[in-house]
Amino acid sequence: MGNRNITTFILAGGKGERLYPLTRDRTKPAVPFGGIYRIIDFPLSNAINSGLRKIYIFTQYKSLSLHRHIREGWNIFSRELGEFIDLVPAQQRIGEEWYQGTADSVFQNINILEDEKPELILILSGDQVYKMDYRRIIEAHIEKKADLTISVFEVPLKEAHRFGVLRIEDDRVVEFKEKPSEPMPDPSNPEVALISMGIYVFSLDVLIKRVIEDAKKIDSSHDFGKDIIPSMIGRDNVYAFRFIDENKKETKYWRDIGTIDAYWEANMDLVNVDPLLNLYDRDWPIRTFQEQYPPAKTVFSGEDRRASVTDSMVSSGCIISGSKVLHSVLSTNVKVHSYAEVVDSIIFENVDIGRYAKIRR
Repeated sequence: MGNRNITTFILAGGKGERLYPLTRDRTKPAVPFGGIYRIIDFPLSNAINSGLRKIYIFTQYKSLSLHRHIREGWNIFSRELGEFIDLVPAQQRIGEEWYQGTADSVFQNINILEDEKPELILILSGDQVYKMDYRRIIEAHIEKKADLTISVFEVPLKEAHRFGVLRIEDDRVVEFKEKPSEPMPDPSNPEVALISMGIYVFSLDVLIKRVIEDAKKIDSSHDFGKDIIPSMIGRDNVYAFRFIDENKKETKYWRDIGTIDAYWEANMDLVNVDPLLNLYDRDWPIRTFQEQYPPAKTVFSGEDRRASVTDSMVSSGCIISGSKVLHSVLSTNVKVHSYAEVVDSIIFENVDIGRYAKIRR
């Protein structure tokens, strides 16, 4: 990747309606995850670990919680060295509308691109859980002299209708359909489809040209998946980058946290004996903001009541008092009182679980 001038945009303005009530008071990227994290910590940590230091986060919907989290936990850069994480709320810079879609959020902040003139722009979704070295997709983009490179992931064909689906030939994207009723199977494996992860590398001139062009279309939804990418197929150099483990030749871990069920499943992935998403990898740390709490502890070990914690993640400040916690994720400062049971559950911070309570899923 060298010293190329790269700017990162993280799109973090989504309502997350299918995650309600978790998004009742916060935007989707600010939803807690894995006990101590917020969902946005994953793309942010990936960017930092990939050596990217110029990051803009576009926000809109119920953004106070997200702004506070970034301000308190991610103030780690030196502006003097040209490093920053800037929050960019919808501000009606162009016209009187708020962000109308993912592409419109870029269009309304096109001044950033025109002023800074980065060579490449990495565009990320703020509501996905995964670990990825973005340098590899950037290198692939440069090597192929692409105008746009899309990170793609294999999913079972029956699940592909929820995503943008691609057909590729020699890594070139030749067809793209957003949330099709009948997804196209991958020719190499008819039981799966290739879907867009919502991770894009754009060359500057092409991105500016396409979002301006799209902004003029009255019938456009101003979305990358629905409008921008389909319009580029056949006239721009659009390539796919497969998100796979090169050694094992299999897909890596990636979860789009779009529904309550998907959110629960992704959290449960963390407490498996061999978790698919390893949060204990010191070579690729996931950073976050943490308030100061004392260590978690368990109390009581008598015959009639005994604290038991198995296959679980228990955050700082938690007290497990003569109770049972199994295959669960507990955020900070949770109290589980005697004879209570918490099984297959996600407990947010500051929850007090009374005696004899039974919580399951």
